[in-house]
Amino acid sequence: MTDRGAGPPSGSFADRTAWARNLRTPLREFLYTETGGAVVLLASTIAALVWANADASSYDRVWGTQLSIRFGGAGLSQDLRGWVNNGLMTVFFFVVGLEARREFDMGELRDRRRFALPLAAGVGGMAVPVAIYLAFNAGGPAAHGWGIAMSTDTAFALGVLALVGRGLPARLRTYLLTATVVDDVIALAVIAIVYSGDIALPPLLLAIGILAVTVLVRALGVRQIPVYVVLGVAAWAAVQSSGVEPVVVGLVMGLLTYAHPAARDDLERATEVFRLFREQPTPEFARSARTGVAAAISPNERLQLLIHPWTSYAVVPLFALANAGVTITAGFLGRAFTSTVTLGIVIGYVVGKPLGILGSSWLVTRVSRGRLRPPVGWAAVGAGGTIAGIGFTVALLIATLSFTGGRLEEAKIGILSAALCATVVTWVVVRATALLPPRRRLRALLGTAESIIDLAAPVEPGRDHVRGPAKAPVTVVEYGDFECPYCGRAEPVVRELLADHGDVRYVWRHLPLNDIHPRAQLAAEAAEAAAAQGRFWEMHDLLLDRQEALSPRDLVRYAGDIGLDVDRFRADLRRHAGAGRIAEDVDSADLSGVSGTPTFFVNGRRHVGAYDIATLSAAVRGARKRAAIGS
Repeated sequence: MTDRGAGPPSGSFADRTAWARNLRTPLREFLYTETGGAVVLLASTIAALVWANADASSYDRVWGTQLSIRFGGAGLSQDLRGWVNNGLMTVFFFVVGLEARREFDMGELRDRRRFALPLAAGVGGMAVPVAIYLAFNAGGPAAHGWGIAMSTDTAFALGVLALVGRGLPARLRTYLLTATVVDDVIALAVIAIVYSGDIALPPLLLAIGILAVTVLVRALGVRQIPVYVVLGVAAWAAVQSSGVEPVVVGLVMGLLTYAHPAARDDLERATEVFRLFREQPTPEFARSARTGVAAAISPNERLQLLIHPWTSYAVVPLFALANAGVTITAGFLGRAFTSTVTLGIVIGYVVGKPLGILGSSWLVTRVSRGRLRPPVGWAAVGAGGTIAGIGFTVALLIATLSFTGGRLEEAKIGILSAALCATVVTWVVVRATALLPPRRRLRALLGTAESIIDLAAPVEPGRDHVRGPAKAPVTVVEYGDFECPYCGRAEPVVRELLADHGDVRYVWRHLPLNDIHPRAQLAAEAAEAAAAQGRFWEMHDLLLDRQEALSPRDLVRYAGDIGLDVDRFRADLRRHAGAGRIAEDVDSADLSGVSGTPTFFVNGRRHVGAYDIATLSAAVRGARKRAAIGS
């Protein structure tokens, strides 16, 4: 286990930053990076348009430059645009696969029943736009481009949603992300099956064999990332040689990269090897310490942290620069906006996406008789559907595989126009929702779906240590350690929270981090010994206020200060009377995936973020609103 505050001295810049910053899950880190990357992507798109219109021959000449890689008699040769589209974009889809796997292992989709709804939303959000595109182009030579209208650009959509969707619930981003992951997976399958060239069977079989070896290596517990890099590059080269679009390899490799929360045993081993390095700072122990720390974090999270910023700030913007350039003239615009290709794409995305996502979500809710419903209200689902009309990255990729010449230019104009229209429509939906009466607006935004409960052991008033009203609509549970400095800093925040919100119930559960806090266990036992005499909260407050003095003598003195029977208190400490109760809390923490302190749960949902009063108050207000809707 880890104490989030361990390391920097109290008051240092690093210490204050670690406390004040927003501590993100991989999902929130993903959303944050996508939002910032959307700005760079927009700038690259504008740069491509300016470049293509200022000097079209230069634009085409640069991206048509041939590049070859050879090993002996074998090799690959493509133009620069092909290396970006087939090579670098493989890395982008690897990150998509990582996020899909993380959602299955640790996110909303770990409850497999909940997969039905984003699956239906993703499929519906693809099928309706494709049907609209084919309605414009069926039977004509442009029908082959139906795949252009399928996929949402997660990066652009989430980035624009952050700009025009203020006031929308954070859960909408999660729902939209899971739905767009589904359509990315399906889009990649379509690319591999429909938009690949003549397929050569031997290299394709070789690629399948390499992927099978990857599965075997993973099953054997191999964690060295370079091994998977070599296997992934080999599989990519084989698929590229087979004629199948190689970007699918990135998605498959991402899906094979498992995610898991940091386990207590792994963290304790990491602490032990670091302690050995501290005692003997040799290269061997340094290597062991690095390996031990890395092993505590899942490969999925390590790779997302390493690669995702590169894809958001370099790979996808470079792809836009290589593909978004269109020479625009008045005559060309006139032809484009009467072209069935452009109209099919624009109407498919702007009308078809929201109809598909909203309609399929409603259908699943009806068929399941309300057992499955979106995690947000219908107005939020509608806004998610309209913003999903931004189909940029995969749409451009399929456009370059489907068309050349004038039709390709028309498709690009359709993709860019759809993104602009989807942004405007989303803003209108958000503004219209804001005009609803307060209670109807809350229901329209938040919905009535039950949250996933992360807290494995429900609060038991007869057992748990509880402050606040017994029947409060909001319950905040903290897993804490009396020696953890961050728990000490959270204590006045919790006090202020309870003072500001009279309808909040607060619960303390023990999680002594014995590997780094040698006095935490005894302090917890002292709190339980005080609880046996009806003075838990008095002892709790003293221990967090005087974290630097937790020796047995100090604890006995505190018992006298709060008026306990000191002899009985001392006897309880000697026989470790509270150890069993503390062990139960630790077990419940393990079941809830808690490995550090302090960790908060608000109405059973794990709180992720800073522990300042503003952030915790916002979480409480959100929980109160959801409780009011459900009542």
